[in-house]
Amino acid sequence: MLSLGTELAMLGVEAQMVIGQRMAMFMLGGPKARKEARLMVTEKVKAAGEAAATIALGGTPRKVVRGYRRKVQANHRRLSKG
Repeated sequence: MLSLGTELAMLGVEAQMVIGQRMAMFMLGGPKARKEARLMVTEKVKAAGEAAATIALGGTPRKVVRGYRRKVQANHRRLSKG
């Protein structure tokens, strides 16, 4: 089991990979980039709400971080496909 600090560090690295993938897509522009920008904003608002609900219902910071990591990893896989 990883410590919270390690999970946070991994989240930071994983998020930077997704940011890089998105920046490359945004530089190319087009409908796919516009769709990704809209999706990115919606996902962030939803994830923040889910994190707040987790904490409000007694969840731990580690559970919140793990939830964010799952989302970031899913974005990385999706953006890597094309």
